[in-house]
Parts: sequence; C-alpha cells; structure tokens
Amino acid sequence: MANGANGHAMCLGRTCHPVPGTVARVADGVAGGVAIDVGPLIGPRTGVGAAVSHLVAAFEQLTDAPDLHPYVLSYRAELPAGTIRLRYPAALAHRLWARADHPDATRALGRPALVHGTNYVVPPARCPRLVSVYDCWFLRHPEDVHPDVARAAAVLRRSVARGAVVHVSSRASAAEVHELLSPARVEVVHLGTIPADPPPAAPPAAVAERIGGQPFVLTLSTVERRKNLHRLVDAFGRLHAVRPELLLVIAGRDGNGTADVDTEILRLHAGTAAAVVRLGQVDDGTKSWLLHHAAVLAYPSLDEGFGFPLLEAMSAGVPVVASTAGSIPEVAGDGALLVDPHDIDGLAAAIDRVLSDDRFRDELVSVGRARVAQFSWAATAERMAALYASLAMEGTG
Repeated sequence: MANGANGHAMCLGRTCHPVPGTVARVADGVAGGVAIDVGPLIGPRTGVGAAVSHLVAAFEQLTDAPDLHPYVLSYRAELPAGTIRLRYPAALAHRLWARADHPDATRALGRPALVHGTNYVVPPARCPRLVSVYDCWFLRHPEDVHPDVARAAAVLRRSVARGAVVHVSSRASAAEVHELLSPARVEVVHLGTIPADPPPAAPPAAVAERIGGQPFVLTLSTVERRKNLHRLVDAFGRLHAVRPELLLVIAGRDGNGTADVDTEILRLHAGTAAAVVRLGQVDDGTKSWLLHHAAVLAYPSLDEGFGFPLLEAMSAGVPVVASTAGSIPEVAGDGALLVDPHDIDGLAAAIDRVLSDDRFRDELVSVGRARVAQFSWAATAERMAALYASLAMEGTG
C-alpha cells in the first residue's frame, strides 16, 4: 500500500457494535472516529454495496476496530438505527459540492477525524477525506453515463483537487486515477472475495424451465456497455454453430447496454437467438445455483476496477474466460483464460477451448481456487484500518 501505515498506528476509538444491515451503531455526538458512507447498503445491492457490506463486517472482527460513524446522504430514505443522515437532497448537494465546499458536513458528521466516501463521492469537511474509486469508465466516457453519475464525477474531481486521498482496489485503477484526476495521493487496497454460497438443492423454477439440463455459458453483470455483452452475444453466435446444445445465460439487471445486446440477439439465427437466456436481476440463491452449474463464466468487460464475479466463479470451481482490460489480469492472474475484449473470434475460441480441453479446464479451476485465497476481507480491513489511522494522525498534525 503506497504511503500507508504498517499495522495500526493509532486506535480511532472504541469498537462499534453491528445493527441490522451490517451498519455499526455509534453514540450520537461523539467526536472523532471515521465517518463512513453506507449509502450503498440502502436499496438494491450493487458491487459497491457488497464491498461496503463486507468491509464493515470485517472491521468488526479486528482487535482494534476503527470507531465507525455510518452516514447516508439522503433526505427521506429509511435508515438503520445509529446512522447519521446528511439531510440534503443528493442531486442538490452534488451540484453544490461540485462548485464549493458548502454545505460543509463536519458538524453533521459529529466532527470526525476522517471521512470515507465509499462510493465516488465524499462531502466537504474540515478533516482528512478518503474517497473510494472503483473504475474510471465514467470519467473516460461522460457521454455514456446517467446525469446522476455525471454530477458525482464533478464532485469527485473537485474533492481530489481539494486534497482528498483516493482509495482504489487495483493498480490498474490507480494508474487511471493518476492519469485522469492527478491526485496528490492514491492508495491501493485490494478488496476481498465474495464466496459463492452453497447452491440450493434444486434450481429455481424459472431457471429450471429455461435452462433444463443443458450446458451453459454464464455472465453475471448489469447489462451496460462497459460489460461488452453485445460482443459476447456475437461470439456465442459463432460458437453455437458448432455447439448447438450450448446456452448463453445473461444474469443481471438492464442498463445502458441493453439495446446493444437486444440488437445483437436479433442478428442471430432464430435457433441461436432462442439459446440466449436473459434472466434479469437474480437473487442470491439463483446466482449461487448458476455459478455452481455453469460450464464457463464469461467476463469480457472493457474496463473493471476489481471484478467480484471472477473470484465468485473461481470459488465455485467454474473456469473463467475474461478480457485483458482494466484490473482483470491483476485479479484473475493465471486463474482465467484472458482475451482481447474486442476480439470476437478469440472470445469464441477461448470458450470453446475451455469446453473442449478437460485437462486445461481442470488446471484453470485449480489455479482459480488458489487465486481466491489471495483476497481476504480480513486483509482488506487491516489495511484500510491502517490507512484510516494514518490519515487521521496526519489530520492532527
């Protein structure tokens, strides 16, 4: 970890106690500690939400756990007990924070020693600030993002220009952050593995009806352009010509790449198009079943800041074919077969190789399982706690 502390340079206070939602309870009005944004835990859970949830839970297991003051930027949302509400409409706050250090959140957050914005945005405050950035696609492709994301990007740029320290979960993201934001300081702390839950004994009814006992290639992600799924559909069309028994299962909610995927499906032969199964967003039980029964996980992203599905598949014993983009080579190592995300024939050939070569498939699975063991939430929490302590100490200097 660049510029970080080894171990706990200082204890930021008492150990917090969990309340429902893996949010720590803190006493109202207690000065100091770490104000941490738990907004990603409110509403539908995303990859960022999973990261925040596992990080907070891992903090609770530390001997010298940081004193967490969970907060949410929300005017109306129902919040768990003990969570500080920054009572500003998010869109308005983002517009203001993109231009000025008002409203300052120091007092509302209980005058913390440090503020950690876990989801690209950290509010103005009179103490050190840390902001987590997972990938930089939205900075490189501003035309491709929702207005809410564009506002958050403007806040991020100002925060970094005003001295906020950036946390990233891969060296690849660190390089992009340096290029695009020119921060004074970037800290790389890898995330942990989200292990695949044991699968249900029987497939969910909707899955059983649409998949049956056929072999399938699985992809797990929001259907957005960054995930490059339209090229995966094209590659599957070429592969299906020689493997007519194979299905492609796309599990994830719709996003800005849905139209591209739908267009690519319409270009397929009718029989091949019928072999593309769109499940939409799935629950944990369905995801676990899919992971444990997939023949291959395909992950052809154009950019990633970490890549939880890579490690989830490896922990379930599923071979992975993925792209060479972003953090994927750093996280996957030799545990995945990597191809250029723009090489459609190469993607089809890589999936076919994993399906055809049992020895190679078994080797990928074995290396993948070993790879998973290198990413633990305990290690993430230790390094993040040390970073918190280092930054809080600097704020008192």
